[in-house]
Amino acid sequence: MLLRAPLTQDHIDYLRKRGFLHPDESVRSSGKAGEGNMNVTLAVATDKRTIILKQSRPFVAKYPQVPAPPERTGIEYQYYQCLASQTDLAGYSPRIIAFDPDSWLLAMEFVEQGADYLKIYQQPDQFTEALAEDLLNYLKALHQLEVKAFPENQAMRALNHQHIFVLPFQEENGFDLDGIQPGLQPLSRMIKTDPALIAKVMQLGERYLSPGRQLIHGDFYPGSWLSSPGGLKIIDTEFAFLGDPEFDLAVMLAHLHLARVPENRLKSLLESYPLDEALLAAFTGIEILRRLFGLAQLPLDLSLEEKEIYAHHAIQLILHDAF
Repeated sequence: MLLRAPLTQDHIDYLRKRGFLHPDESVRSSGKAGEGNMNVTLAVATDKRTIILKQSRPFVAKYPQVPAPPERTGIEYQYYQCLASQTDLAGYSPRIIAFDPDSWLLAMEFVEQGADYLKIYQQPDQFTEALAEDLLNYLKALHQLEVKAFPENQAMRALNHQHIFVLPFQEENGFDLDGIQPGLQPLSRMIKTDPALIAKVMQLGERYLSPGRQLIHGDFYPGSWLSSPGGLKIIDTEFAFLGDPEFDLAVMLAHLHLARVPENRLKSLLESYPLDEALLAAFTGIEILRRLFGLAQLPLDLSLEEKEIYAHHAIQLILHDAF
């Protein structure tokens, strides 16, 4: 059963049959929920409540030409299940209502007045002391969690590996970067013609694909953080796996760099959560480069000259392993 908005009566009957809707619950409206990349995500308002339905397809919803493993909503469900009994973590997750593995369909509570932090790239003052503390508390608790078994999530990691460690560094990758910003395509050659850089990136890509030691979120960037009256919520966990905690913190740091959060704020984060500094620096640099020159672009308000400065800084992080 493939869902799309508006829901049909067949969709509604299916949802009732699978326990997503109560027998006496009537659907009043349904529509797209947010600007997600990976999945079809709908907000469904009933006469009793509003729920979020998230369904994966065998491709990326925003880029149908990119194949993606459909079991990713199952990974997200298992991630939330791991956190559900943990006092320090459960409150950061939306409440899960139901999961249907036959249709890879996940239902969760609608976070009232929830808003992601994608505006942080234009409004870096959104990164407050309170938000920084919340994010670090979440990562520390997550990375200390004892998880005996979790899916390898190898198919999603392979997809992410291609878009982080491989495609942005290939001369002929099919990306029309000049369509995003004139001059970005020739600028990208600076990371495609450096053998030392490419060798180091390949090495880090192998590290990313190797078995790790802690459960990590896998895509810990501002689009996965929701502000709400009930506090911070962390969503979109389909890239989760047992890996290096440095990867989560590096993704966070990379996006704060691109949002122009002051360096002294970033250094305070590093001091409060000490990890392998060399690995952290390298992963940070790679995330910056893939967001500048890869397929998954951000709403950045940066000139070409500023992007060049960021790219040089990212290369230094990768090759010299230091902030």
